[in-house]
Amino acid sequence: MARFIMCMLFSVIIIAVVFVHFTTAQTVHVVGDDMGWTIPPNGATAYSNWAANKRFLVGDILVFNFTTNEHDVLRVPRASFDQCSDYNPIGNMLTNGPTNVTLNSTGEQYYICTLGRHCEVGQRLAITVLADSGSPLPAPSPTTPTTPSPTSGTPADCAPTPTSGPTAGFTPPTSVPGSNGSSSSGVVLVNLLVSMLVIVMGLIL
Repeated sequence: MARFIMCMLFSVIIIAVVFVHFTTAQTVHVVGDDMGWTIPPNGATAYSNWAANKRFLVGDILVFNFTTNEHDVLRVPRASFDQCSDYNPIGNMLTNGPTNVTLNSTGEQYYICTLGRHCEVGQRLAITVLADSGSPLPAPSPTTPTTPSPTSGTPADCAPTPTSGPTAGFTPPTSVPGSNGSSSSGVVLVNLLVSMLVIVMGLIL
């Protein structure tokens, strides 16, 4: 009987630990909120202001809300971000909007739009991704505003690309798997562990 109680107690502790680990809430961040991923009307500080008081954690999702063929998203290293260059990209360019990016590593991450002079006029995002919610908010990254210098004498080179609005045809998700406090993989794992516990208990009894 003591062996049964110890086995049961051990199993409950394992399930509790796994459940707590996988119930960390996943946050969905719609980049720019209602503005979406577009040439910001407030200039180069719009996205740094948006990100300033947000906590980005591994597992969170960035939603870049834009119209296909009007914008794109490319993750780049800091040097490329500062120069608004697509040199040395990290991953593939995302061209179909809206698009989701799952944050799967800690540290600073940089995203730009590579179309026209969009990045130079402020369509770029710098964030710091933390390992867990107990980490302190990072100090805001200084943004170095760049002044576009046209390569030709035509005003069209610096003009923002007109858009039909970043939210055209898209409604941000109201329910994303994992946003209710548990990730879908966590639920599957807990169900698997409970099933295994039932089988083990059946064998013991």
